[in-house]
This record gives sequence, structure tokens and C-alpha cells, in this order.
Amino acid sequence: MLLKEVYTPDVVCCSRDTDALTAAGMMRHRHVGAVVVVNDIDEDRTPVGIITDRDLVVEVLAESRDPRDTRVASLVRKPVVMAHETEETGAVIERMRSHGVRRVPVVDHKGVLVGIVTLDDLLAQFVEEAAALVQTSRRELQEERHQRR
Repeated sequence: MLLKEVYTPDVVCCSRDTDALTAAGMMRHRHVGAVVVVNDIDEDRTPVGIITDRDLVVEVLAESRDPRDTRVASLVRKPVVMAHETEETGAVIERMRSHGVRRVPVVDHKGVLVGIVTLDDLLAQFVEEAAALVQTSRRELQEERHQRR
């Protein structure tokens, strides 16, 4: 399955100079656990990183840093793990596993942000596919019983 069939297109994003307090407010307001950091929020939406609610807790709160003075650019991890919308989900899952990340920005052929894919998105898709396989198996059994009456 292609990633473009699974990712979430409505991405919360901010610029590098956004402060941690504003990013935390964005997460709360939009009910998300991550914000994608982009070059330019209005034009060049090329991802330069991602910050999570955990990053805010571990890197800002636990270190007693002032969230108003902490820029998100100082919180993003390198390298930025990204995916292309035309990739197979299996390749993205492997990349997430090897880098130990739960969320990956998704870009188009120009490298512009088009969405985000999360571990939860992928799990939901696989559960749906597994349920369809179970239904197929049950339907086959029903058909066989009907045929042999």
C-alpha cells in the first residue's frame, strides 16, 4: 500500500523560530502530539524537523529552560526522518523502526510537506486489512457450507 493512502494531510507546523511555549499551545489546541518544523510556514514548507510533546517535557521542562526563550530549532533531532507520499508503507515502517520514531513528515516530489504519518495511522490501516482477511475467510466458509447443503 502506498503512503499517500494512509497519511494525515492536516499537519500542524511551525517555523524554526517558534518558541516552545507556542508550539506546546499549538499541540494542545489541535490535539496532536507533534509539530512539524518547516523552513517557511507560508511558502517553503520543507520540513527541517519535528518536535513532540515528549521533546518539550524532556528538553525544556525537565531542564528548567524557559519555554518562551527556547526556539523549536534547538529541539529538533537530526537527521530529519521523512517519507515520500509515493513510498510503500513497508519501507516507511522499516525507517521508523530503524530510527526509533513514531511520527514522520510526508513530502511530495518537490520535498514540500503534504502530511504526516504516525505509528497509530499505520496500525489502524493494518488492523483494517487484517479484519478484511478474517471476513474473507469467514465468507469462504459460509459459501462452502451453502454449496454443500
